[in-house]
Amino acid sequence: MRNRGSVIIVKDENKVALIKRIRDQSVYYVFPGGGIEAGEEPEEAAKREAFEELGVDVKVDKCISEIDFDGTQFFFLAHIISGTFGSGQGEEYIDEERDRGIYIPVWMDIDRLSSINVIPREVALEVKSLFK
Repeated sequence: MRNRGSVIIVKDENKVALIKRIRDQSVYYVFPGGGIEAGEEPEEAAKREAFEELGVDVKVDKCISEIDFDGTQFFFLAHIISGTFGSGQGEEYIDEERDRGIYIPVWMDIDRLSSINVIPREVALEVKSLFK
């Protein structure tokens, strides 16, 4: 059980940043994020994970959702302040021994959030309702 911090980054009011995961012959999408380290606040973890997974520095705006599942997962609206989307260098990209599937940063049309497998689904639907 580990608490997590994640970012919801929207561009042009119609696209959201997701990580496309391909693992064990399954394809699904998650919001960029990961575990909160000792002494770290949820917002700090979300910022760090955005840099590791996407290659961007973000400003965290506000928490729009907290989900209890194997710990508390915090989802923050954020916006990019610098960096190059898709240039992340986190362990999921560089550790060949990790064997946890494939991670692909993507911009997804918000309209598609209800028709693709986004985890957690309730956060995807909340994002879609916020940016209709």
